[in-house]
Amino acid sequence: MKQETIILKNEQETARFGRRLAEEARPGTVIALTGDLGAGKTTLTKSIAEALGVKETITSPTFTIVKEYRSGRLPLFHFDVYRIGDIEEMYELGYEEYFFGDGVSVVEWADLIEELLPEDAVRIHITYGENEEERICECIF
Repeated sequence: MKQETIILKNEQETARFGRRLAEEARPGTVIALTGDLGAGKTTLTKSIAEALGVKETITSPTFTIVKEYRSGRLPLFHFDVYRIGDIEEMYELGYEEYFFGDGVSVVEWADLIEELLPEDAVRIHITYGENEEERICECIF
């Protein structure tokens, strides 16, 4: 695994980064996203989905915890675990079938379920940059 800092200056660069992540994704890929509210976790997820060929509109699954999208090259499982009260809820959801299944799992607020993430999960921490659109991504691939 390697560490890399990626600076995204605007939404076009975010879309390009999302394409890169989607191109490298294989069944069972888990992409763990962390960062402050509004840092761009859902925006990056939308870019990944678009690059996978997902046709549906991506919305944050805040109240359902996970949304499934099956119209792309690989199924996309979009998790938002912000409202998880107890790690047991992930077991009840059957998270293992998602993480170790036939699709790509993108997990927003992944630090809240760190102990459940696979060792080889792609980890991306997003912070605000110097201007309004800029984001800094600290990545472990």
